[in-house]
Amino acid sequence: MKSNILFKVFLLIQLILLYLRLNEVKGLFTLPNNITYRKLKVEDLNDDFLARFKRYQVTNKVLANRENSLYEKEDYFIDDWDNAKKVNIAREMRNCVLTGGAVIGAFREEELVGFANINNNHFGKTLDYVELPYIHVSKNYRGYNVGKSLFYLCCESAKKLGARKLYIGAHPSIETQSFYKAMGCTLAKEINEEIYNREPLDIQLEYVL
Repeated sequence: MKSNILFKVFLLIQLILLYLRLNEVKGLFTLPNNITYRKLKVEDLNDDFLARFKRYQVTNKVLANRENSLYEKEDYFIDDWDNAKKVNIAREMRNCVLTGGAVIGAFREEELVGFANINNNHFGKTLDYVELPYIHVSKNYRGYNVGKSLFYLCCESAKKLGARKLYIGAHPSIETQSFYKAMGCTLAKEINEEIYNREPLDIQLEYVL
């Protein structure tokens, strides 16, 4: 009888310890539900806009386009932004707003954890396209649907500009391409040479709004 009681106490202690461990892990790896999104104004986009943003991304494999067919290959490199690059991008974001485009920011309290933008410049044979030049999530906040939310908010902004399609010169990494595929993007039917020439290794995609 005594041994049964001790065994039950032991099991109870183990369950309590397991519960505490699970909650500790949850606290470490689950993003709190306090991400807010807002359309940014010029005054939000000062030179320090991206000061704490972590662009860091390691790529081991990429997709490449050969005669309109994608194939996978190994290619190791690291993307990161120094302060000068961050300032230049912040200025691009300001210019985007000043020319009628939209910049969307994702925030956890006051910390910028993601951003994306839509340029107000229509192109294509029937002027269907507007460009989605940037959509990035800070390193510690990836995998929590922040990018997905930014993408859909950009779609709404593009529709308000009268666009029928998004055009995306997309980073070729497998992870990035998987994101765009999950969002429903496909290879662009029309290639914008100016965007292509910025980064010839990027995959030119479109999304029908």
